[in-house]
Amino acid sequence: MKKFLSILIIFIFAILISLAATLSTIGIETNRFNNLISQKIKHIKNKINLKLTTVKFKFDLKEISLFLETRNSQIEYREVVIPTQNIKVYIDFLSLINFEPKIKKINLVLNQMDIKDLKKISVSLKPSNFNSFLNNKINHGKLSAEIKIFFDDNNLLDDFIARGSVSDLKAKIINEIHLEKTNFNFFADKSDILLKNIFCKTGPFEITDGDLKLNLSSEILLESNFKTNLKFNNKSESYRKLVKNLKFIDNISDLDAVLNNSFFIKFDDTYKIKKYDLSSSGKIIKSNLDLKKPYNNYFLDKKIDKLTLINSKIKTSFSSKKKSIDISGKYSLNTENPLSFSFSNRINGDLLNFKLNADYNSPFELDLINYKKKKKSKINLSLNLDKNKNKIKINELKLLEGENSIIVEDIAFKNNKLLSLKKISVKTNKDGNINNNFFILYDKKITIKGAKFDASNLPKILNDSASNDNFSDINKDIEIDFKNIIAPLSENLKNFKLIGKIEKGKFTKISSKGDFGNNNFLDITMKKNTKDKKKYLEIYSDLTKPLLTEYSFFKDLNGGKLLFSSVIDDNDTISKLKIENFTVTNAPGMVQLLSLADLGGLADLAEGEGLSFDLLEIKMEKKNDLLKLNEILALGPSISVLMEGYQSPAVTSLRGTLVPAKTLNTLISKIPVLGEIIIPKEIGEGLFGISFKMKGPPGKIKTTINPIRTITPRFIQKIIDRNKDSK
Repeated sequence: MKKFLSILIIFIFAILISLAATLSTIGIETNRFNNLISQKIKHIKNKINLKLTTVKFKFDLKEISLFLETRNSQIEYREVVIPTQNIKVYIDFLSLINFEPKIKKINLVLNQMDIKDLKKISVSLKPSNFNSFLNNKINHGKLSAEIKIFFDDNNLLDDFIARGSVSDLKAKIINEIHLEKTNFNFFADKSDILLKNIFCKTGPFEITDGDLKLNLSSEILLESNFKTNLKFNNKSESYRKLVKNLKFIDNISDLDAVLNNSFFIKFDDTYKIKKYDLSSSGKIIKSNLDLKKPYNNYFLDKKIDKLTLINSKIKTSFSSKKKSIDISGKYSLNTENPLSFSFSNRINGDLLNFKLNADYNSPFELDLINYKKKKKSKINLSLNLDKNKNKIKINELKLLEGENSIIVEDIAFKNNKLLSLKKISVKTNKDGNINNNFFILYDKKITIKGAKFDASNLPKILNDSASNDNFSDINKDIEIDFKNIIAPLSENLKNFKLIGKIEKGKFTKISSKGDFGNNNFLDITMKKNTKDKKKYLEIYSDLTKPLLTEYSFFKDLNGGKLLFSSVIDDNDTISKLKIENFTVTNAPGMVQLLSLADLGGLADLAEGEGLSFDLLEIKMEKKNDLLKLNEILALGPSISVLMEGYQSPAVTSLRGTLVPAKTLNTLISKIPVLGEIIIPKEIGEGLFGISFKMKGPPGKIKTTINPIRTITPRFIQKIIDRNKDSK
């Protein structure tokens, strides 16, 4: 009995093994479930008709589950035949025992399908915007897919999984932007869509090794990683329009770059972007930026119209809260030799941080301190600044060239007006000698102090500078102390000290003194009248040329002592310049010829000492850009001049009288009877003179002369007044 039972068990076990082997390999043909499969497929979509071929009943060893399989059947949907390679229907084993078969899942393996056929069956696809994109944007492509459909206990659709591949896809994105030769693998279920191994090409862009994930939970999340080969040039006009809002995009003539990219985007249920994060890193092989408006400023001797980046690393990050870009490598200006640089820009809300470190070898100069870069040397520029709305703070600015250094620490501006400053340090060399060595401190008072300051170009800067209110918020005492000042014409001013006060960015009080040497001094004073609010300025100098070198009117003036006084208020300035006992060399030809009529003038010219003058007085009035010359009077032994006129940026207009041969006229006045009639004896001047007019725009002034006339009574009266003052 026991032997029989053992044999029976072995027999049954063998049958089961044989059955399992048969079911897992060959299977058992049956048509009993054909109707069930067709109904379930139709239940998924009402317009699906399934034409089944041979159905086999099989067993899946991996899933330990029974399933029905049919091959090369056809699914017809909306009159489009979907060729099916394989259909598997997994059935609950216990439901077979109860004669109420339940389908757990259905596996569909589709043969390759043309995108055109997918368009025909896409009417009921969701969401509708995907359906619109598929029909209006997709032009060509092939689709292969495997779909798993899962059912609940009530044989209702519970979930699905789709995987497959798309090849040779062509699509129109926007306007003339086309995707070409696009290939990718995909995976999708009710909550996620995943694209892998994405490759596509569109104009200058080539995307490789890409992936994209779309999460369809309560919040829609889109994530992607991909590599980009970019070759952008002037022919990429349609793609330029795509990024037309990007700054400087119109200036890029070509761009060759390789980038690794990633992005994350979160949408709400209305597909509005709630949060995003885009980042790229890689290498700019070469990029040319042609500036539509060439860049130029005070420090450069030529305009910059082309910027080139070469072999530069780039890293960018843009999110809903922060933005950053880092670039480092080589750059070139106007196709010159490449130089090293690094650049960083961080934006967090209203706060921007900017950092730059770059070498520079083109001409560069700062006239204010008479600094000029050497021809074959390089400057290293380092800048770190913060910007918050209309406030800019330069944390540090360094300009280094060998032994030359200019360092600015913690300087802040608001609405382009100076707010604060910690320190400025300057040390420069010229022709192997130190020409600047000083510092500026901005604390309770402004302190400017040092061993040397090169003021060679200071008159030029003061003459050319336009008025501005960048310092209008400054209200501080100021103290200046220089041991040596290099003045124009290589003059040296020693032990210059100034104590003053600045209100609303302008001096209201000055007391200063400097020593030119050889008992020659410079004194400057300014006082403000509290009643009329006017400022009274006086400048006295034993040397005139250093103060007047930038004024062509005083060209070739030698010797003399200078006294300048000015009354300044908010609307205009009334000034008087007085120079005594000086000579003028290289005077214009007409003046030289006229001076020969006087023996004293002939002697001056013969000795090469120029024309001598006893006095020059200029009374002027300035309002805005108009300079009114009320009177210019020059008196000398060989020639005298009286002028008046005005000057504006557009035109200069002068008229006056020039009197040569002062000595000759004096002799005539002493002739008995006749001299008293022609020239009054108490005056002792006059008779021969020349009137002239000068008018025209800068560089095109025309002069007219009326050579022989009697001197005007006004000129005579001026000489009388001058003689009285002398006595």
